[in-house]
Amino acid sequence: MPASPPVILWFRRDLRLADNPALHHALTTGRPVLPVYVLDERLEGRPIGAASRWWLDKSLRALDADLRVRGGRLILRSGDAEAQLHRLIAETGADQVFMNRLFEPEAFARDADIAHGLKAEGVACRGFNASLITRPGAVLNGSGHPYKVFTPFLKALLSVAEAPAGLEAPEAIPVADTVTSEAVDDWGLHPVRPDWSAGFVGTPGEAGAKAALHAFVAGGLKTYATDRDWPDRAGTSGLAAHLHWGEIGPWRAIEAVRAAAAEGRVPAGEAEKFVAEIGWREFSAHLLHHFPYLPERAFRPEYDAMPWRGDAEGLAAWKAGRTGYPLVDAGMRQLWATGTMHNRVRMVVASFLIKHLLIDWREGEAWFWDCLTDADLASNVQNWQWVAGSGADAAPYFRVFNPTAQGEKFDPQGRYVRRWVPEVAGLPDRWVHAPWSAPPMVLAEAGVRLGATYPRPIVDHVEGRERALAALKTVSASRGESD
Repeated sequence: MPASPPVILWFRRDLRLADNPALHHALTTGRPVLPVYVLDERLEGRPIGAASRWWLDKSLRALDADLRVRGGRLILRSGDAEAQLHRLIAETGADQVFMNRLFEPEAFARDADIAHGLKAEGVACRGFNASLITRPGAVLNGSGHPYKVFTPFLKALLSVAEAPAGLEAPEAIPVADTVTSEAVDDWGLHPVRPDWSAGFVGTPGEAGAKAALHAFVAGGLKTYATDRDWPDRAGTSGLAAHLHWGEIGPWRAIEAVRAAAAEGRVPAGEAEKFVAEIGWREFSAHLLHHFPYLPERAFRPEYDAMPWRGDAEGLAAWKAGRTGYPLVDAGMRQLWATGTMHNRVRMVVASFLIKHLLIDWREGEAWFWDCLTDADLASNVQNWQWVAGSGADAAPYFRVFNPTAQGEKFDPQGRYVRRWVPEVAGLPDRWVHAPWSAPPMVLAEAGVRLGATYPRPIVDHVEGRERALAALKTVSASRGESD
């Protein structure tokens, strides 16, 4: 009897073996499985950011190691994904492709085109949901339209969504091992000359995701609702990159925190606050799926009339963490050094760029896309539009974070700022978030020379706020509203 042709298991952002529905259904065929990852820069409509490429490099290596333990290996190809699938089909005779769907608009449409093209050639293509609580379109309001406000969306989501049965990682995977693979070393995903990733945090891969979830449930979850706002505390989950790359699914994270609450190990309110944050991620994904123009245009179209400033020097100072506001600078330096940034500080630095400098939010979104290991198109765009006041259920534009007050409230001892902005580390707590206001003797004793060792503020807070509110008036006027 001739050997059965293999089935193709097409990995994308589902880099795990447990709770992987595409893998599970591929195995139920009883055929050999050909696990493949195709590096296709067009999949999301934009190239993968530099920091995300670093994470992907490590995650692919971890997935390959997990497959090898089970008797297989990960086949790597690069270039046009559809062309590579056709090539693999021609090489192996495979007549089925299994994949977990991507829901970003361009990727979703491309998946559909690929599936239809394969079907026309007699190759079945089956897609599943492994990245979201439920697929976009499953949660609509009473009029059958997408929700535009988060709280009712979350309520509806949690009332209709049901957790899928947990799928253990298989002990063995019958793999078709008859095709060639490219080498991940040849892809250049890890930076060289220079290697600026030495301080990146997180352990990419499925094992790293499980460890991060375990550590969070045992530690930060207990005080999550409050500590997540304090940048000097380990109060966040550390799961964002793991969720983006599909090294763990959202349902498993939800089940873990709810189990901890049910067993009395953490307060129920803390667990549900984390579930709400997973819900915000879901809200962002559903919005982008239904409103594909969000990366380019404001959700609230009147905000496309915002009179943004062209300020190359201000943008460069913001990127480099040289604005003269220690909390802003600390966040931007943490981002560059580690590939991530604390949750509250993200809001502060975004507000500073958009409102104090009046620079287009898309400039900040592009920088975060390149610098974050957890860069997720839906979450990135939605969060930047939220700060800009132009998104769905967004903070009002006239809410302008005062970076000094934010630092004094959430980093009162200056521990976070002193770690990332050592130039001001010698200042007393009273002055560490506003060095320009410290007496000359205090500055001298701390070794701070404004304009030399540390910059003066590139914009005055009051002046920046007034300029932002004046710009808002032009938007209001453009829609025929009174001031």
